[in-house]
Amino acid sequence: MRLDDNGGGGPNYWPNSMGGPEPDPSVAEPPTDLEGTAGRHPQELTDDDFFQPGELYRRVMTDTNREHLIGNIVAHLGDAQQRIQLRQTALFFKADADYGRRVAEGLGLDVEQVEKLAGMSQQDRVKATSA
Repeated sequence: MRLDDNGGGGPNYWPNSMGGPEPDPSVAEPPTDLEGTAGRHPQELTDDDFFQPGELYRRVMTDTNREHLIGNIVAHLGDAQQRIQLRQTALFFKADADYGRRVAEGLGLDVEQVEKLAGMSQQDRVKATSA
């Protein structure tokens, strides 16, 4: 049982840009012999992660569904720091250009900047939007 503030309002996920926790390799699970050696390996972010949400946005959602989605995202992301807004909107843009553009416009962001960020790797996107 924890008796502290359990991290308070800080992030409890990784990667994050708020100085929150990150993996500690010294406490990683040891490799396990199966039919060879198994272990934990970092997973690279690929554009494959954006195909399915893009198809959902384009092919499954109605115009009304898309309007509600954009409105909800803009309302909830509106109070976030601009660098977080830019990073997240770039991910929406990677799923579908219209999706990202509409969120960017709703947040008052520069759509060209969001499109440029969408073309970057995650690491480059974080560097480009760091305070």
